[in-house]
Amino acid sequence: MSAFPWLSLAIWVPIVCGVLVWIQGARVAPNIARRLALAAAVVSFGVTLTLIAGFDTDKSALQFSERLSWIKDFNVHYHLGVDGISLWFVALTALMTVAVVIAAREDMIDRIAHYLAAFLILSGLMMGVFSAQDGLLFYIFFEATLIPMVLIIGIWGGQKRVYAAFKFFLYTLLGSLLMLLALLYLYTQSGSFALADWQRLPLPMPPQLLLFGAFFMAFAVKVPMWPLHTWLPDAHVEAPTGGSVVLAAIMLKLGAYGFLRFSLPIVPDASRLLAPFVIVLSLIAVIYIGLVALAQSDMKKLVAYSSIAHMGFVTLGFFLFDALAMEGALVQMISHGFVSGAMFLCIGVLYDRIHSRQIADYGGVVNVMPKFAALSLLFSMANCGLPGTSGFVGEFMVILAAVRFNFWIGLLAALTLILSAAYTLWMYKRVQFGAVANARVAQLTDLNRRESGLLLAFAAGVLLIGLYPKPLTNVMHASVSHLLTHTSQSKLP
Repeated sequence: MSAFPWLSLAIWVPIVCGVLVWIQGARVAPNIARRLALAAAVVSFGVTLTLIAGFDTDKSALQFSERLSWIKDFNVHYHLGVDGISLWFVALTALMTVAVVIAAREDMIDRIAHYLAAFLILSGLMMGVFSAQDGLLFYIFFEATLIPMVLIIGIWGGQKRVYAAFKFFLYTLLGSLLMLLALLYLYTQSGSFALADWQRLPLPMPPQLLLFGAFFMAFAVKVPMWPLHTWLPDAHVEAPTGGSVVLAAIMLKLGAYGFLRFSLPIVPDASRLLAPFVIVLSLIAVIYIGLVALAQSDMKKLVAYSSIAHMGFVTLGFFLFDALAMEGALVQMISHGFVSGAMFLCIGVLYDRIHSRQIADYGGVVNVMPKFAALSLLFSMANCGLPGTSGFVGEFMVILAAVRFNFWIGLLAALTLILSAAYTLWMYKRVQFGAVANARVAQLTDLNRRESGLLLAFAAGVLLIGLYPKPLTNVMHASVSHLLTHTSQSKLP
């Protein structure tokens, strides 16, 4: 047990501050709302740095654990804890919240106090998902994240924001209802909602298969995996810049994380039996969705499809049941948070100036925004998987493990390096290079101090992970090894 409730502090400071700011609403001046939101986000991020500093990389067990009886009659506990798998995602969530608060501009956003409050609440809820060790608590946090994100898309989104928000809500809610049935079944079999108890529960193959299907629907929609991905491009296109950043950098990771906490350890026999099915879907996401991205004319939609393809790498790595592949998939998740978040911020910079996301409306941006073009090039290269950037590390680890598993699977997975280079560089060339396309582009101004500082911070993360990923893998290694050892043991009675 932790002597001090660090995790609760990281989770509830942004939630409580967000609720207070939301309640005050228009009575809070925009600059005061920003300062309060930034203070809450920075405190939460500072707490996660404390967690990282105090984390013991040699232990696979939960650390900073907090456990209190919550609903005694049903054996439900307020149980939090992090291991080497979840620690980085808690920190990444807090960091992205700081970035979103800094990126928000009072002159571009109506009701900015409510806008910032929604992100604070969402941040705490997502950290709760990564920290929850009780099934019911996990489900509450998991479902509650829908509320602020639907509001962010539906209130501050584009012209079709209501359609996109309801599509996002319905897709994810329907999948999650199946997960609720699975959780209730596990409770009836174990008498507990503790994830540790469920992971030790012996289960025949038929229930394992049904449970796997329920978990798969909930988490595959959230990733999203093909063919359950159609809500994501609409959500990204209509969401405001901050919504797209959080959606790509963090919310997609909730589904992938669910596979590690539920599918693999609770129903390991079904997971191994159905691994070829998941691998096929992952390869379709990598190849087919990459080809779909090539046909896009909207920058946001192109990066949204790119996210689906990159998350296909993540699920591929998980279901190879190999330590190198799983660690590579986790590094890919963290890298994708930085790269996709930065690319959506770059698109937001252009949109704030011209109010268009269409590639055809640009051209020759490098002539008037050289600093912006240089940073955009770094993020584009990282999206392509250029060695020395964070995008290369995870993809290389997964491809290497895939080749060891099956050469042809590795070969198909490696096609992403070609496809991602094709659609990313195609977009970059059309937007940045050539003569100045029109008068609106000619009037563009380069990055201001706030935009430069924000994108430079993302660039530092991309380069640090790309050049020295060892701190990431050191933290996750013991927990990944423990998870794979657990999944290798049959739970058939």
